[in-house]
Amino acid sequence: MTTITIELPNERLQKLQEMAQKFGVSTEELVRVSVEDMLTQPEEQFRKAAHYVLKKNSELYRRLAA
Repeated sequence: MTTITIELPNERLQKLQEMAQKFGVSTEELVRVSVEDMLTQPEEQFRKAAHYVLKKNSELYRRLAA
């Protein structure tokens, strides 16, 4: 198994932690299950979701790449 690290704005991390607490799981488990769920969706749904996320965050990605 591989470990990855991501950066999140503090407000997103807080929301993620609140959601994990609501579901009674760790933050890491919530993220892992969410990623697994996304990866098991039919390919077209995944493509649409990925396109939406990339478009929505394109400015952030551009700034991070600079």
